[in-house]
Formats: sequence, C-alpha cells, structure tokens
Amino acid sequence: MVLTKLELVASMQNEARILVHLAGKVDREKLDYRPTATQRSTLDLLRYLSMMGPTMVRAAKAGGFDEADWTREEQAAQARDFAQTVAAIGQQSDFYAKVLGSMSDADFRAEIEMFGSKSSKGAFFVNVVLCGYAAYRTQLFVYLKACGRTELNTMNLWAGIDAPMGA
Repeated sequence: MVLTKLELVASMQNEARILVHLAGKVDREKLDYRPTATQRSTLDLLRYLSMMGPTMVRAAKAGGFDEADWTREEQAAQARDFAQTVAAIGQQSDFYAKVLGSMSDADFRAEIEMFGSKSSKGAFFVNVVLCGYAAYRTQLFVYLKACGRTELNTMNLWAGIDAPMGA
C-alpha cells in the first residue's frame, strides 16, 4: 500500500482543514459569485464540499453509490447557511478518523464498482475523494482570487496557512 491508513486519514483531515482556512477568506458579500451563470456560486461550491467527501466515503465503504443518501445529503447541504456549511466541513476531520480508522486493510483492498469503474476502496478514496478535494479547493481558491483576494498565494492553497511565498 502506498499510503498507510493513518496517512490517508491525515490527508483527508488536512483537506478539511485547508477548506476551512480558505472559507475564512470568503467575503460574505461575494457568496453568490460565480464565474458564469451555469457554474456553482462560492456558497454552492462550499455546500457541495460540505457533503461530497463523507458521502462518497460512506458509499464506497458500503460497496456502492446510494442515490437516496446522496440526495438527502445534497438537500441538507443546500439548506445550510455559510456558517453551518463551514462548520460541517470542519466536522469532516472527526468523520474521517472514525470511519476510515475503523476499516481494515482488507476493507481498503476490497473491490468496488462506482460510476462505471472498478477499483479498490482505497484507490477510490484517493482518486475520487482526496483528488476531488484538491480539485475543488483549487476552484475555491480561483474564486477567491477572482473576487479580489489578491494577497492569497500558494501557501494558502496548498498549506492552508497565511504566509509569504518563500524566496
């Protein structure tokens, strides 16, 4: 295994931490910002991120996508205001420790088929959930920059900290 269970949990927790950091940079007056009419607004993107990871992890752990669970979680996310959304993202750290931490190595190696592709559960967690976080947090970062947060830099995006860029 390339990642240990503890490393995967730590990576997922780090993603939640970085998202909370970036969410703290959102100008509340620009929550409705969207680059084009058909793209998610900043708040919509954060709401999606408040449910995407945990819902996908539960689905993979159970062995397949549960459309009813996804719909429930999506509706709950849409009902959240900004503060509730950020709080939900903040709670993901404990979720990952509990849910992924309870899985055995055999559980991570078990094969599943999701969205027309077969993989191990562990590979799904990395390729869909962990990589999804990286992609969507980059989208959030670009939204922040487009809304005038020009002081944000790579350290905010990848380390989740306010720091000057190294020389």
